[in-house]
Amino acid sequence: MIRDDVKAALITAMKARDSETTAALRLIQAAIRYRDIEERTGNDTLDDDKLVIEVLLKMAKQRRESIDMYEKGGRPELAAKEEAELKTINSFLPKQMSEEEAKVAITGLIAETSASSIKDMGKVMALIKERYASEMDMSKAGPLVKSLLNNN
Repeated sequence: MIRDDVKAALITAMKARDSETTAALRLIQAAIRYRDIEERTGNDTLDDDKLVIEVLLKMAKQRRESIDMYEKGGRPELAAKEEAELKTINSFLPKQMSEEEAKVAITGLIAETSASSIKDMGKVMALIKERYASEMDMSKAGPLVKSLLNNN
């Protein structure tokens, strides 16, 4: 389980006195605990790894946005800190699809749903989220679906 991997990595980072990695791993654990608390009050029931991956994907997206803002704002030291956290977060995520792999997967889903126009984009995106949420960057999937549907 990913939770156990995070816990083991935290212990290793603490023993190595790697303060940056320790801080990032503690942030990950806190976000997972927070999501656990949300799950107890809601009716959604996700399996544990799916829940943790969802939390990690959200954290990664936040870090990418922060890096972009810090670089635009002329704060390279803060961008570097966020990049270090992003690297730690990404180490626990499944391998992301390349653009070519994503095109092949999306093309298959377009054929499966018989999508023929941009109006059918919602059906395709729903299937992508259902099947490939942890392996595909959803911010890149939307424009890719749109371009493939426009080519049809």
